[in-house]
Amino acid sequence: MTINDLRSVLTGRVLLPGDEGFDQASKAWNLTVSQPVAAVVEAADVPDVSALVRYARRTGRTVATQPTGHGASGDVDGLILLRTGLLNEVEVRAEERVVRVGAGAKWAQILAATGPLGLTGLAGSAPGVGVTGYTLGGGVGWFSRKYGFASDSVRAFDIVDAEGEPARVTAESDPELFWALRGGGGDFAVVTALELDLYPVPSLYGGRVVWPEHRTREVYDAFLEITADAPRELSVWINRLQLPGGPPMVTLDMAYLGETAEATALLARIDKIGDALSDSRGIVPIADLGGITAEPTDPVPSITRAELLTSLDDDAVDLLLAKPVAPVINVQIRHLGGALADPDPAAGASGVLPEPYLLGLVGVGLPHTTDATHAKQADVVADLESYVSGRKPYTVLAPGESAAQAFSSITLARLQQIKQARDPRNVLRANYPVLG
Repeated sequence: MTINDLRSVLTGRVLLPGDEGFDQASKAWNLTVSQPVAAVVEAADVPDVSALVRYARRTGRTVATQPTGHGASGDVDGLILLRTGLLNEVEVRAEERVVRVGAGAKWAQILAATGPLGLTGLAGSAPGVGVTGYTLGGGVGWFSRKYGFASDSVRAFDIVDAEGEPARVTAESDPELFWALRGGGGDFAVVTALELDLYPVPSLYGGRVVWPEHRTREVYDAFLEITADAPRELSVWINRLQLPGGPPMVTLDMAYLGETAEATALLARIDKIGDALSDSRGIVPIADLGGITAEPTDPVPSITRAELLTSLDDDAVDLLLAKPVAPVINVQIRHLGGALADPDPAAGASGVLPEPYLLGLVGVGLPHTTDATHAKQADVVADLESYVSGRKPYTVLAPGESAAQAFSSITLARLQQIKQARDPRNVLRANYPVLG
């Protein structure tokens, strides 16, 4: 049976190199990542997923699942790329505070459905990101300081295993696989749907304040002061921005699970900083959560790097501000801590995240900027060497990195054992495989 025969066993669309639409269908969301796959399958339903996995198992091929293409590593040469975008149903069970989500659904769909009910899932900053990939990788977002990893809010997974058999996985039915899927990536099964806990949002206050470059040190001082004792309901992220052709700026992004009066009291420190260029703070409908950072919604060529920081103090800020932002366009620090750092015996493979800050570096991935961007990112990390923990969340791994950088040696060994037991033929492959 050749790969052309896939069309005879699937209902959904099968695209091969040279077919009209193949180039577009095979692209990663990050346009700097090349995906030289042997075929793209757009599954019409769960039986399609089962048929594809059985085909791959029978023919010695490997399937890489990408609902949206976010988080792609490019390590897919000769693989079959499975797109699950058509499996995008969203069913909210408000009385149970649970949402059932198809594998292809995006966070924007959940937020639009749950917001009017006063509920939310543990979304990240970009509503166009797929729920499944984000959650399988752990998922660190706006409400993680209060509620932890998105992966730990999963109640159940619907999967197709490496033999092509559909199953439902819960903590009771299959505790080892359930643990691995909650933060260990997509190496163990194809997830076709998942059920997530929802959380009450009586009110959400948030927004972005932008200042010119000369206010940068004051803004960092305020950031350090606010995050030193911020309640778990408050998340604040700081950015040094310099968009191509624009002036350098500094911004604070913030979200507070609570009333406006409480938020303004907690954030009063920033009102002492003058010269704000814009201030979007106010009540934020859950459906508009992505508007706080207004990240790109269309695929872009980008080069990213992330590092966890063990602390952040005046000396670290001096290092961060000693050099220009360019040629990267954003140097971001997110305040973590809270529930992410709490030991939890029921947690999944994501475990705990003791580091209180996440450094993110973003540059434009164009041919004439690539080398300089990589060099700048390496320079920033080298300057902060004594603050960098050496590991990073799975969900922010970048091309050229590996799962070993996201997990402790004990956790990685356990994930590898589960992979070898559940998929010894390597029929399935995550963006960042645990055996890679």
